[in-house]
Amino acid sequence: MNEPHGKPRAEWGAVFSMGLGVFGLVTSEFLPASLLTPMAADLNITEGMAGQAVTATAAVALMTSLLLSTIIRGADRRNVLLALSVLLIASNLIAAFAPNLPLLLLGRVLLGISLGGFWTMATALAMRLVPEENVPRALSIIFAGVSGATVLAAPVGSFLGEIIGWRSVFLIAAALGLLALAVQFATLPSLKPTGRSSLRTIGEVLSRPNVGLGMIAVTFVFTGHFAFFTYIRPFLETVTRVDIGTVSMILLGFGIANFAGTFLAGPLIARSLRLAMIASPLLMGLLGAGLVLSGTVMLPTAAMVAVWGFAFGVVPVAWSTWLTRTTPDQAETAGGLLVAGINLAIATGAAAGGAIFDASGATSVFMASSITLFAAALLILLAIRRPRSTLATA
Repeated sequence: MNEPHGKPRAEWGAVFSMGLGVFGLVTSEFLPASLLTPMAADLNITEGMAGQAVTATAAVALMTSLLLSTIIRGADRRNVLLALSVLLIASNLIAAFAPNLPLLLLGRVLLGISLGGFWTMATALAMRLVPEENVPRALSIIFAGVSGATVLAAPVGSFLGEIIGWRSVFLIAAALGLLALAVQFATLPSLKPTGRSSLRTIGEVLSRPNVGLGMIAVTFVFTGHFAFFTYIRPFLETVTRVDIGTVSMILLGFGIANFAGTFLAGPLIARSLRLAMIASPLLMGLLGAGLVLSGTVMLPTAAMVAVWGFAFGVVPVAWSTWLTRTTPDQAETAGGLLVAGINLAIATGAAAGGAIFDASGATSVFMASSITLFAAALLILLAIRRPRSTLATA
């Protein structure tokens, strides 16, 4: 691949390997949500404490996303991606054999480094692996890894966890990471660093119009979502009172709807990016309130969880599109900031959700989630203006 001179050859095998890596990462990230109850029982801790496995991953991913571009400024990005995949494998192996909460958290810390680093570079590297006109297609392949993991990780994780145990599920996740590493080793070209990244660049990007407020808004959206998603299984078991088979089916419905939302996000964003950014958290907030009011009835609950999955499927595509339109010249730094905001949200949602859950139950968690999402929609409506596009509509 000739960089930066000349027209680059499309490295579709490398793009696919990144999508596979994303599938392994997001699968590993989502597993605690579907395995929270047996993990807590086996480690002799509360569900709220077990939920801090999500917090640990997100907190470390946040720091990684902010610092990685500065730390690796002279490194070949191929080698960095391979190292991050090795960390993914190690994190799942440690979690699988962890005898206590501290070692479980250590494994999740390694996952946070891998997750934060991968997402920080994903958009910028996709722009280097294919010609400019193929970037939207490359990004859709990478996001397909997210959608696939969303469809499979939660329902399959809860189902397999009941059959073979939660530790064996983490071993399967380690095997997925090993597969991704092998494909990346075979397909990723050398990706020498381009441009300069520093902590000063972060401040310059944040000072641009809309960017700072956008980061606050996206943090609110993901905080509300992950307060909901981290504690969905305990809610279904303690409030809706369904068995593990029904929990798996409801989570499968969430995943399928999420895939549909991701697939349809492009046409929705083509009509109005700003409307998509506002409508998604607003709808999720309404669904959170609906679950608080009627979460004891199985069918309405299953339907609302599925619609939530659809609404959330639009969110990452919309915000990634927003990023390319507001900071196309600083994709890696802006990507790091977006990942930092998302992981701050995940950490906040999981930590606050755990404290609320232990104090007053799952229904209170969902109410707090709903309020946070309404605040996000209001902030986007009042403060985020339509970005000026410098790229083709995605």
